[in-house]
Amino acid sequence: MKRIIAVTVLAFLPLGAVADEAETEGYSLMEEGARMFLRGMMDEAEPALRELRRFVEDMEPAMREFVQEMGPALNELAEKIDDLSNYHPPEMLPNGDIILRRKVPMPTVPDAPGETGEIEL
Repeated sequence: MKRIIAVTVLAFLPLGAVADEAETEGYSLMEEGARMFLRGMMDEAEPALRELRRFVEDMEPAMREFVQEMGPALNELAEKIDDLSNYHPPEMLPNGDIILRRKVPMPTVPDAPGETGEIEL
């Protein structure tokens, strides 16, 4: 019985070495396949990326001008709005106006002593 076990172990030892080599080779093949796939993706995306770069370069002057002109107004608006989590989602009225309602109304602070904070229209 011991001889059969020894012969069986000796017979399968070379198969273990072959399996290790196949795993290493398989990993290399998987690695090479992944490289080829990624190269192909990069080759396919390259023209689109070139077009995107050209588009961004064309838009850059217009975006700079927009930021220079609108930046101060947007900063002022952001200071007035406070935190957007204080507001309900925007609503569109039947006449097309869009309004933002506060969840909790802001307390009115009189500008000068004796004023109620109300504006007479």
